[in-house]
Amino acid sequence: MLFNSFEFLLFLLLVFCGYWFLFKRYSRQNLFVLAVSYLFYGRWDWRFLLLIILTTLLCYFSGKAISRTPDRNRQRWICGVNIAVNIAILVFFKYANFFSENLDLLFRQFGIRLDWITLDILLPVGISFYTFQAISYPIDIYRKKLPATTDFVAFATFIAFFPQLVAGPIERSTHLLPQFLQPRRFRYDKAVNGLRQMLWGFFKKLVIADNCSLLANLVFDRYTTADPLTLWTGALLFTFQIYGDFSGYSDIAIGTARLFGIDLRQNFRYPYFSCDITEFWRRWHISLNTWFRDYIYIPLGGSRCSAAKVIRNTLVVFLISGLWHGANWTFIAWGIYHGLLFLPLVLLRKNPLHPRTADPARRLPALRKLLSMTTTFFLVTTGWILFRSQTVGDAARYLQRCFSLSDRATENLFDGNRDTLIYTFAFITLLLLTEWSQRHKEYGLQIVEGRPRPIRWGIYLLILFSILIFTGPQEQFIYFQF
Repeated sequence: MLFNSFEFLLFLLLVFCGYWFLFKRYSRQNLFVLAVSYLFYGRWDWRFLLLIILTTLLCYFSGKAISRTPDRNRQRWICGVNIAVNIAILVFFKYANFFSENLDLLFRQFGIRLDWITLDILLPVGISFYTFQAISYPIDIYRKKLPATTDFVAFATFIAFFPQLVAGPIERSTHLLPQFLQPRRFRYDKAVNGLRQMLWGFFKKLVIADNCSLLANLVFDRYTTADPLTLWTGALLFTFQIYGDFSGYSDIAIGTARLFGIDLRQNFRYPYFSCDITEFWRRWHISLNTWFRDYIYIPLGGSRCSAAKVIRNTLVVFLISGLWHGANWTFIAWGIYHGLLFLPLVLLRKNPLHPRTADPARRLPALRKLLSMTTTFFLVTTGWILFRSQTVGDAARYLQRCFSLSDRATENLFDGNRDTLIYTFAFITLLLLTEWSQRHKEYGLQIVEGRPRPIRWGIYLLILFSILIFTGPQEQFIYFQF
């Protein structure tokens, strides 16, 4: 069930009414949300439910076992075994095809065919998201950040909460689980804020991302016939496609959760306004990157160790980040690329703990800041070419043509789509101007707060009109595959 469908809107309306009007006690609300979350997830394939239930049981009982034994070594073993089992499940379903195909390809170089080892395993939607969310729970109990819960339904709801189940944000048990362990009451202002953020998310997905997808696909699918300007245009379109797609999903998820009295953490903080790569990674997919920081980077020693270990820790995190995004060498290359960009800054200690917030009083950035933002944006856009390409070879050839002065176009890729190209870039400009003006707030559409009602509703209707008239071809969210 896609967020960008009428089926989801009808589903959401029915769940909202049942949640607030049929169930008053939070324990019954939790049970209801758990049931509809499993229904929501089972719509893709009911067999996926078996995996999420298994992960839930493993982490719940691991947490209880850790809390019941005072022996730290035994706690460590329980936590380690739970992590190993869940990661093994994730690796099998997400990477078995990748490893078997590459092993077969390797042996073919020596004339040996291993067709019998190739697999065809179906990838469960969102398995990377809920696995990481689940295994953080026993780790936090081991670290004494929260006690083990005895409410299995609340814990299962924390794992399967449908707004953020398949593409995040990846929530921490210390933040989300306590919200399911206490009564919740309906707040009109919170619900309105949620609906407003959902509207902004739908705009970014349906108008920005889906139209960018149509045009970017034309370029990446036939890049060998395009000139450098068209190739950079395609890369720029994908840059805004993936941002509109993923941050749009996060906005819809966060807004939907607010309708049920639940707060999810901000997952994007205007990443394309970053002044360097470290700042970009503190603004992009915040929930995943803080997860890597807290559960991998810092336990390895972080940046408070020798330069050699800092290099190791940084490359390990970015290599895992690339692998997390998918079983393809392009994602690994993309992760290493960002790791190499990140290293000089972290070695020079230009690695602030929190992203810098531009002075909201300034309408335009200072020249030095603008140059830094432009350079960072160029580096990020170049990296997205690696991410989007089908193979590393395709990415290398795409980049080679991007910087070639001799290559000429053999066909006009945007022929027949010029109107779409024009209004897509017009909406991208509108997006950037809106988010720049609201860069100190949580999301762009907060621009309407405090304005007279006619202006607020005029903006809402304008966005709805844009969605109805300029929606691109329906596309599944990119991060569903991760």
